[in-house]
Amino acid sequence: MRRLFPVTDQTSADQTSAPADRTDREWSLDELAEAYAYPALGPQGHWLRANMVSTLDGAAQHDGRSQPISSETDMRIFGTLRALADVVVVGAETVRQEGYRPARAREAFAARRAAAGQGPAPAIAVVTAGLDLDFSLPLFTSPLVPTLVVTGAAAPADRVAAAAAAGAEVVLAGDGATVDPARIVTELAARGLRRQLTEGGPRLLGQFVAADALDELCLTISPMLAAGGAQRISGGPPVAVPHRLAPASLLEEAGFLYTSYRRI
Repeated sequence: MRRLFPVTDQTSADQTSAPADRTDREWSLDELAEAYAYPALGPQGHWLRANMVSTLDGAAQHDGRSQPISSETDMRIFGTLRALADVVVVGAETVRQEGYRPARAREAFAARRAAAGQGPAPAIAVVTAGLDLDFSLPLFTSPLVPTLVVTGAAAPADRVAAAAAAGAEVVLAGDGATVDPARIVTELAARGLRRQLTEGGPRLLGQFVAADALDELCLTISPMLAAGGAQRISGGPPVAVPHRLAPASLLEEAGFLYTSYRRI
């Protein structure tokens, strides 16, 4: 992997070769963690970043899953972003399609998380209006930290009770039957979950974009073409005016581009 942007003055120890982060080599997890560190947050601050992968022709999935268009390094970055987050926010459809499991503690990030005042692993927050979820899955029965179910005030009472009985924490982020994306961010932040990561799916990301709640997009561009009718990384109705982000980082390895764009 090598860094293409921003250009830095960091050089290797002997000061004679190319800058260390621009040399094509495998980066350590510590280096990835530094590259993807959250910005400093004030006492009431919060930051929502998304992590997605897309082919060159805009497909976010192949055969309904993102794994076929991913790479080993993409998965290392995926794990790093999780390890830096307080909470991973995901839509119910993605939980069902991708077979989500609880986040696990990783020894490589234990000291970093402890220094940041974080628990051993991020919580998983599942956004769902109807709570059509299998609460017997490990995501609910055996998480390291309790899974959150984010829903609206008018969610089916029997499903809310089932979620609570399974040990999930129910978070209300909407006054009716739907969930308000902007309230997801603030309700989670109010619980101390201020470093937020969403992994989709496209419908949920589109809702965050429409609500202007997204602070950062970490997008892996896969050097593949998929054609077909696969979803884009974000779905739903278009926004009135496209939101502009500024490039923060660009890494490259084996034709994959690992980008980060942040709110201007």
